[in-house]
Amino acid sequence: MTTATAPQHDVVIMGGGLAGLTLAIQLKQRFEGIDVLVLERRSHPLPHAAHKVGESSVEIGAHYFDTVLGLKPHMHSGQLYKFGFRFFFSEGRRDIDQVTEIGASRYLPIPSYQIDRGIFENYLGEEALRHGVRFVDNAMVRQIELAEGEDTNGLHRLSWTQGGETHSAQSRWLIDACGRAGLLKRKLGLAETNAHDVDAAWFRIGERIDVDQWSDNEEWRALCEPQARWLSTNHMCGAGYWVWLIPLASGSHSVGIVADPKLHPLETYNTFDKAMDWLKRWQPAVFDKLDDKRHLLQDFLFLRHFSHGCKQVFSGKRWALTGEAGLFLDPFYSPGSDFIAMSNTYITDLIAHDRAGDPLEARAQLYDQLYHSFYESTLALYQDQYPLFGDPEVLPVKVIWDYTYYWSVLSQIFFQERLTDLTVLGSLKNELVHCQKLNIAAQHFMREWSGVSAKRNPAVMLDHAALPWFVELNQSMKDKRDDDDAFRRRIRSAVVLLRQLASEMVERANQDYPTLGSGALGPVLAQEIPGLPADRTQTAMLFTATAVLA
Repeated sequence: MTTATAPQHDVVIMGGGLAGLTLAIQLKQRFEGIDVLVLERRSHPLPHAAHKVGESSVEIGAHYFDTVLGLKPHMHSGQLYKFGFRFFFSEGRRDIDQVTEIGASRYLPIPSYQIDRGIFENYLGEEALRHGVRFVDNAMVRQIELAEGEDTNGLHRLSWTQGGETHSAQSRWLIDACGRAGLLKRKLGLAETNAHDVDAAWFRIGERIDVDQWSDNEEWRALCEPQARWLSTNHMCGAGYWVWLIPLASGSHSVGIVADPKLHPLETYNTFDKAMDWLKRWQPAVFDKLDDKRHLLQDFLFLRHFSHGCKQVFSGKRWALTGEAGLFLDPFYSPGSDFIAMSNTYITDLIAHDRAGDPLEARAQLYDQLYHSFYESTLALYQDQYPLFGDPEVLPVKVIWDYTYYWSVLSQIFFQERLTDLTVLGSLKNELVHCQKLNIAAQHFMREWSGVSAKRNPAVMLDHAALPWFVELNQSMKDKRDDDDAFRRRIRSAVVLLRQLASEMVERANQDYPTLGSGALGPVLAQEIPGLPADRTQTAMLFTATAVLA
């Protein structure tokens, strides 16, 4: 590779999608005069409703976009304000108002968004250019040579083609944001499978799908204010699968089927026609709304075993992976943007230390361990859990648990800007490890519970907004506490909250199924954790099903 006269950059980012462009903007905002080159293989501008997974964002990713990157004006005007997650136990049913529904009756305090990836990535490309990023589209990376040995001043080298011409560059930092192409992952042999075996197929329809109009029951419609269930990420749930309905700002609607192949083989829905036949059998209400819109199909794609790990994502040798080039979990709770936010923040901090002349290897290793720890904790929410997705008794409890774990631990770390605070996180190691153990045990317990559950499916809305402690927890992410001791108290209070919720989960399950016992949760709850505050005086944290519709 000829690089003697190749341009030199501070950072080259391979991939100009969501992960690469947001990182480029974050770097330009953080460091005055930094030279960032982004190489994107696709041509810009992208079509709206671009063919991507991950239109739904949750709190960490939303906060990263609107506050950390300062993109709030675009998020409010160019995207849709998401009405939270919503779940219907609608397998084999057309009477959507006569099944159990989980969701909030009103917006909770912390915003999230439904993101049209085409609109958003076009905007990010323009925003990157406004910040002085060198953005090259139609660029295909052909060759990579990483800096070798212990020479801390060595430069990475790469070449790419654009319009039949070959170009080359040198860079101090090289970032892989190429998505599943994973150029660095392949070169360095970093690919790693995980035990979460799930497949997906998804497509776009060029017309809005309005769930609120699926029933003439005015009482059911009035349970939500605004009457805008269609703005939610709607999960149509069944044993071993779920179907997503996600609205896009362009006016299109995204539809996806995600399933455990042991219960629903990919071959039964891996074309549009097969997917429609599959929906007709398992989710006929969705089929009914799509059947006369077949001519509005915009695209279709499927992925087998889409969840994957990565042996290493950050290196003291000044390379890193972000987005799907590194890790990918599962779209059930839409964590993709969250992990982009975290990996980009770690990369930005590593570059800051490098520019300050600090040694990198130990810090990069610790960041990699933390990031993988977050990945493994989040993976436990999905792995082996798909069979209980069709359980109207257990899934509502799982959703409460999973939200509480996310909002009280990981979200607090990100919102309170503690992601790179190794001193404070190190001082909370015992508490954080205990939270992980609680979560793993809780997931195991819920699988056992679902194994004996009667799976009753009454016509009721289980309203997140009707749980005051739950709304308060959501609101708490906005509370700014810069004091180290106050943050430690916050995390220790989260441990108490999770232990109390776990205890109530066991109690609730044993009311109906007394032979269940405490299962895997018993030994974890029996552990004593020094330094925890007193238990909250709290009752009835879980749903109480009232106001059942006639």
